[in-house]
Amino acid sequence: MPSALPDGEPVPADGALPASALAGAAGRPLGFYLHVPYCATRCGYCDFNTYTATELRGTGGVLASRDNYADTLVDEVRLARKVLGDDPREVRTVFVGGGTPTLLAAGDLVRMLRAVRDEFGLAPDAEITTEANPESVDPAYLATLREGGFNRISFGMQSAKQHVLKILDRTHTPGRPEACVAEARAAGFDHVNLDLIYGTPGESDDDWRASLDAALGAGPDHVSAYALIVEEGTQLARRIRRGEVPMTDDDVHADRYLIAEETLSAAGYDWYEVSNWATSDAGRCLHNELYWRGADWWGAGPGAHSHVGGVRWWNVKHPGAYAGALAAGKSPGAGREVLTDEDRRVERVLLELRLREGVPLSLLREAGLAASRRALSEGLLEEGPYEAGSAVLTLRGRLLADAVVRDLVD
Repeated sequence: MPSALPDGEPVPADGALPASALAGAAGRPLGFYLHVPYCATRCGYCDFNTYTATELRGTGGVLASRDNYADTLVDEVRLARKVLGDDPREVRTVFVGGGTPTLLAAGDLVRMLRAVRDEFGLAPDAEITTEANPESVDPAYLATLREGGFNRISFGMQSAKQHVLKILDRTHTPGRPEACVAEARAAGFDHVNLDLIYGTPGESDDDWRASLDAALGAGPDHVSAYALIVEEGTQLARRIRRGEVPMTDDDVHADRYLIAEETLSAAGYDWYEVSNWATSDAGRCLHNELYWRGADWWGAGPGAHSHVGGVRWWNVKHPGAYAGALAAGKSPGAGREVLTDEDRRVERVLLELRLREGVPLSLLREAGLAASRRALSEGLLEEGPYEAGSAVLTLRGRLLADAVVRDLVD
């Protein structure tokens, strides 16, 4: 969740949505994102809305404390129940992210999940995920999460090489994420993900291969691999600007992606989104698919974004301001926008093109269709799906996904 918030119209004090957003809501999937904005230290590449204890000291008082954060977030879940109404609507996915959710006590995460279950109900096969820092969990912690209803966990591994982790300011030691996978399996987790980052300054092709091999050796059923993006305002951006570390170029990112695809596919992992691979359909992250397919989700927590029926809104960023709004009985929303039909069409093209199933050609305008034919002739789209009415990226197309999608929406 990037730290910058967009502009938008004010959110009503009670958080009420336009009637159009709730029309037909009972027939649409609903997910919850629960944001935990705390970190023990700030990673050098991080631009997310997160806070260390030092950054919060003196800025939010007791309201910003992580000790009572679960109670505050539960208040927003109850607000969601009032806003979304009483139509029967079970929650399909819950995703606890951050920050470092596992800095909270395991019981706090379970209590947050219980609030969603009590207010809305969970689908029988609901996917319940939390992100975790490898150094902040142990077998007892994982067992508490599993007993409390979590069935999927995502560990931030980033790299298996110490010198790469040092550049990223990651605090875990090599080997710990792989051990966490075994501990999660022993605790009964059905699905486990490892997050990797490629393109860190100083990383070699062999370093990246070693990270992939280490991740695969741990046996997760899902791997996410993201190119490092150097955001302005981060410590890493300042180090690059001072010439302390080199900037990785796009050609290196492309080479690393090809290594990832070759290695993961050979090990039985299939891509289902440009940066995500799973060993089976059951291993796919259903919560992220809600985002990519424009479904409904409520984001609770400081800076969290939500979308329901074509209305998108976002909360105030600071934990103190967030808690203060809820304590006063008001929505923590900072702004919102009502999407037009054209907005939603464009977003579908932008997001669904990244998926293995692709985007229906029927969503493209005349210029986009012409661009799709060019992309097909250039080997950027698969021929079979195209003939069946969908634009699906080839491997080469995935390398140029941003450029392809720009052409298709123009």
